[in-house]
Amino acid sequence: MALCFMEGNEAIAWGAFEAGCRFFAGYPITPATTIYNTMLRLLPPAGGICLQAEDEIASIGFCLGASMAGMKVLTATSGPGISLYSEQISFAVGSEIPLVIVDVQRLGPSTGSATRGADGDVQFLRWGNSGGLPVIVLAPVDVGDCFSLTMEAFNLAETYRCPVFVATNKEIAMTRESVDWDKLRRAEPVGRRLCPQGADFLPFGVEKGRQVPDFLPIGNRRLVRQTSSTHGPDGYITTDPVQIGANQKRLLEKIESRAERFTFYEEMAVKDARTLVVCYGVTARAARLAVAQLQRKGQAVSLLILKTLWPVPARLIAEKAAGCRRVVVVEMNMGQYVREIERVVAPLPVGFYGQMNGELIGPEKIMEVIAHG
Repeated sequence: MALCFMEGNEAIAWGAFEAGCRFFAGYPITPATTIYNTMLRLLPPAGGICLQAEDEIASIGFCLGASMAGMKVLTATSGPGISLYSEQISFAVGSEIPLVIVDVQRLGPSTGSATRGADGDVQFLRWGNSGGLPVIVLAPVDVGDCFSLTMEAFNLAETYRCPVFVATNKEIAMTRESVDWDKLRRAEPVGRRLCPQGADFLPFGVEKGRQVPDFLPIGNRRLVRQTSSTHGPDGYITTDPVQIGANQKRLLEKIESRAERFTFYEEMAVKDARTLVVCYGVTARAARLAVAQLQRKGQAVSLLILKTLWPVPARLIAEKAAGCRRVVVVEMNMGQYVREIERVVAPLPVGFYGQMNGELIGPEKIMEVIAHG
């Protein structure tokens, strides 16, 4: 048994490293900087590359270029940096460039409070790209999740050739806790599917029954095209509505139709629960304590902790809410993900408590909300 005392940011860096990431570019920003610091220790000795760019726009640009060359890449920032990443995120979506982005959320809006946590970027991560096409967003609860979900994020980015976010929070990222290194859940690393040797290659062509194109790195001896404009299977710019529509539909369906394959969650369920509490991120830790105490008192309360936020795990939420009389959502913002829960469980009543003042939501508050919400 190997006990380690580490913060969430360090665990993310190690998860990326074990997933095969060998390229990191970022710009220092509290509370994400220690991811960069850890990658600076890990990558160069392993033959990898770790860059501090001149700003956030350059950071994600470096990552896109390295990914197009075939590397597994990571960048990390906080809310202000995500705003600057937006155009390049859209490029990654449209050109199907694998990319893992860590958003260590802090209290906003704008510069906000750099040393206070919140979950205020949840909707922006999903809808912050032009065109509104889907991305994948995973939300860790603790240091162990930071490691394990980062590995999953890399596998998803490589498999579906898309941006994948790890949406953590200052309180998880910069809080140290003990973990048993040998018992951390590890996903077997996977890579993107390469075009077979000698086969015809279309940069955005897909075989029948598949929705993700094969990959060849830029710099390969065979011609590879990348473009941020609407394009056909051959990578050439097109205005043909049939080709454009088919590609847009594929970009949506390749993620949304497979969402159940990467629906990560945790639950504390009781039989015949009357109330279902739904939360995510650091708030889930307080919710565990609150629900456990209520269950010990004989109250019929269950807890669902979502670790996949986007695409919304609608079937899971509906199944766990079935038979309940109400749902209670608690999150560290003024009401972002609760809208998704309301949509999924309607007409079931949904209570909500949101807080965004730089302080954590405690178990006592959650118990109060359950009692009166």
